[in-house]
Formats: sequence, C-alpha cells, structure tokens
Amino acid sequence: MTRNAYVQDLKHKEDELAIQYLPAVKAMAFRLKERLPSSVDFSDLCAIGTEELIKLARRYDEKLNDSFWGYAKKRVYGAMLDYLRSLDILSRASRKLVKAIDYAVQEYMLTHDEEPSDEELAQVLDESVEKIHEARIASSIYTVMPLHDQLQVGDEGAALVQIEKEELITVIKKVLSSYKEREQMIIQLYYFEELTLKEISSILDITESRISQIHKSVIQKIKESIGA
Repeated sequence: MTRNAYVQDLKHKEDELAIQYLPAVKAMAFRLKERLPSSVDFSDLCAIGTEELIKLARRYDEKLNDSFWGYAKKRVYGAMLDYLRSLDILSRASRKLVKAIDYAVQEYMLTHDEEPSDEELAQVLDESVEKIHEARIASSIYTVMPLHDQLQVGDEGAALVQIEKEELITVIKKVLSSYKEREQMIIQLYYFEELTLKEISSILDITESRISQIHKSVIQKIKESIGA
C-alpha cells in the first residue's frame, strides 16, 4: 500500500469512527436544547458537536484510550458550552438587569405561585418589554452552565479569582447543607443528572417557577459565602 493510500484508508477509518457516534452527539444536543430557550437552535448545537467529534476522531489513539466515546464525550459537550459562551449573552448592562429581574421575581413570588410576566416586570423595573425578554433569555441560557461559570456572572465574579477550587467546593457543600433535602435534590437533579425543570417538577411535584427560584437562591448564597 502506498503512503497516499494508507493515509486515505486511515482517514476513512477515523471518519467511520465519528459517524458511529453521531447519534450520541445528536442525543446530547437534544438534551441540552431541552434546557435552553427557543432562541438557541438545535441544529447549531449539533453542528458544533459534530465538528468537535470529527476533530477528536482524527486525533484519537486507541492505545491511550480504550473507549472513544469515553474520551470524546466531555470534549464534545464542552464544545457546545463554549459555543453558548461565545454568544456573549450577558453584557455588563444586561447583568445588572438580570440581577434586578431576579430580585423583582423573588418579591413577586412572595405573594404569587408563579413568576411575573415580561410585561409585569417591565412595568415594575421601568424597562422595555423587549429588554426584559432578552435579559431573561440570557439568564436562562446561563443556567445550563457549570456552577463555576454562573458564579462569575456579574461584577462580583472577580471574587472567584481569589478562591481555590477546593475551597469553592467546600463553600458549595456548606451552602447546600443549609437547604432542605428536597431543595438539595433539585440541585443534584439539575446539575448532575442534567434533567430539565419540567422533569424535576414532575418528579418532586413542585412548580418550575419554584425550582428556578431555589436554583437562583443557591447561586446567590454561594456568592455571598465567598465574599462576592
């Protein structure tokens, strides 16, 4: 076999390896999309994941890793998250608006069983409905990010630069221990089992609005605990 033919044959095998795991990439994109607003396109997530999968297949060495998907899974998911980060969804102005919205929602839910509409928030915060809608979309995209990303949202994120990873884990555990078992379960199901708010709502018999409120409360308490 000539060198040219060998290279072509090797490339063919690498592409076959990538094709074999395309359904897994689509399933991953679908699960992620379920947790995102409609403005994020499923096909974009698939394209990003597929591109990363092909790159990984061409770099894969079975002598070093006995499972290609075990080697590729986290990297493909990471590429999808990087794509979401690249959307630059939270400008400095919208971060302040997101914080104001979160506070207004918490106040509203003290006397209501559901979150206020964009129109109601626009009236309370004296902002346009369009700006409120965009800020809420940005906020909902960020909720699928790892906790470390979410803790850096806002001006207080600089405090994270001063804290070691192990210390941060200790803080997170301490904050979670102050919540009831069911509230801890919400964080477990959302971040580690990667379930949607709808699925968690069905399992725990609690409204999606309440789940969202608990989630935001945990993030805020962690920030306060690290002196942010």
